[in-house]
Amino acid sequence: MANIASLMPQVRLGEHSISRLIVGGNPFSGNSHLSPEADDEMRRFYSGRRILETLRRCEKWGINTVQARADNHIMRLLVDYWESGGRLQWVAQTASERADVRANIRQAARLRPIGIYHHGSKTDEYWAQGRIDEVRDALLFIRDQGILAGLGTHAPEVIAYAEERGWEVDFYMACFYNLTRKPRPSAIASGQFQEEEYNPADPRAMCRIIRQVNKPVLAFKILAASRLARNREALRAAFAFAFANIKPQDAVVVGVFTKYCDQVMEDALLAMELGQACSYTAQPFASWPQFVASPAGSGLEPRTST
Repeated sequence: MANIASLMPQVRLGEHSISRLIVGGNPFSGNSHLSPEADDEMRRFYSGRRILETLRRCEKWGINTVQARADNHIMRLLVDYWESGGRLQWVAQTASERADVRANIRQAARLRPIGIYHHGSKTDEYWAQGRIDEVRDALLFIRDQGILAGLGTHAPEVIAYAEERGWEVDFYMACFYNLTRKPRPSAIASGQFQEEEYNPADPRAMCRIIRQVNKPVLAFKILAASRLARNREALRAAFAFAFANIKPQDAVVVGVFTKYCDQVMEDALLAMELGQACSYTAQPFASWPQFVASPAGSGLEPRTST
């Protein structure tokens, strides 16, 4: 175990070296994108102590970066984690419920994340309202803090728009699924769970644009919010698809829920196996895992071998 962390492939994000597998913060905030029951189960399970334990386990398995919201709850936990010797780097997401995005950016910047990105749900809301150019101002403000500026989105056309106009973007946070095809505010900001559509054609569309841009991309929801992790075969297929169809300099962001099994270890081993740069093939999307029906309950039961 002493040397296992060294097997995790890494890429560059500006001057920083990041693991190709980044741990996502949605489960820590009780945001499952699966069901209200799953949201509640995550909130009950992920006490501050368990979140810190999970971050330390990520370190042991070579994951050196966490992506999480810039809200008071997460920032307080990160301060506790770092003051206790934690070494994970932070990619901060703006908190959509905040009325003043600049104030939120300034607050996050004081903790010196390696990057701050404009929350994808808010980006796509502005896109739908014809106000997308206002997001550029936020990106410039992030850069003014001396921090890498990222643009989050669920829609490939938003990335194309920013690229065509030469926006000052250091990286993209790109969802494999276009969850904002229909107007959809942030679940945390609105306080309401909303059913989401996971169209199996979406990852192909997003991967096409990911491969067209030169900037680093952090791809998220590669497991369709656990819908592709009902068994180990589907889980591996989803990781294989992602690493084969994003660029060698890109990374994936995956949340973990460790109540039933060691998802940190499982996901890290897959990233070590499939995330080496030589595994990139830009396949014509020949094999894409199919969703497996959720079992009864919250949908967060253990992954099985069949």
